[in-house]
Amino acid sequence: MRRRFLNCLWPLAVLAGLLVFWEIGVAVWDMPHYILPPPSRIAQALLAHWPRLVPHALTTCSEIVLGFGVALAAGLLLGAGIAGSRILERALLPLVIGSQTIPVFAIAPLLVLWFGYGIGSKVVMAALIVFFPITVSTVQGLKAADRDLLDLLRVLEAGRWRIFWTVRVPQALPHIFAGAKIGMAVSVIGAVIGEWVGARQGLGYYMVQANAQMQVDRVFAAIVLLSMIGVGLYALVVLVERWLTPWRRT
Repeated sequence: MRRRFLNCLWPLAVLAGLLVFWEIGVAVWDMPHYILPPPSRIAQALLAHWPRLVPHALTTCSEIVLGFGVALAAGLLLGAGIAGSRILERALLPLVIGSQTIPVFAIAPLLVLWFGYGIGSKVVMAALIVFFPITVSTVQGLKAADRDLLDLLRVLEAGRWRIFWTVRVPQALPHIFAGAKIGMAVSVIGAVIGEWVGARQGLGYYMVQANAQMQVDRVFAAIVLLSMIGVGLYALVVLVERWLTPWRRT
């Protein structure tokens, strides 16, 4: 318990120090509030506009969760196919890697045009960003299975599916969750970019409206809420990982 407390104390201490430096720096250099508001003003904006922020936050959170779910399902299926077939690996893996060279801002207007201003385009945008780390980590994890254990099961005449579920999948779980944690962290970016391009609801939409009115404290309030959502969803993935991989805690 003491170690866990210290692990939580250090980042909180660093964050508190940065906030104090920020507050003092804005006062010393007399920064205008419409350029860089102090943390105290951001906190006031967060509390004052909380009733308006909550519906936008729920919309963004649903976009993130749905996009992550779609990318997780597609990434696991495609990763398993690529890891199990040399033909699929040669045919699809270069395309998966090449897809990441396309800037997300370049295709965001097209997604809004194709899927509309609703939640669909934001889910697709988040899924496109999350898809790559999950797919690559799944491929690497399934290929990293212990060769000696695989040979032993083949000698014992275990079937291909039995080997897959009893050896490859359990040993691939740490890799898969590593990709899932990266994907969850960046899924927030995909949803917000989609809302920036075109939306009627969401924290990204709220930020665009607040920035157009030069209310930078409201923009930072939305950023703080986005960070809280991202950290919370990341922690949820970590809890699921601990539940599915109990042997890693020993």
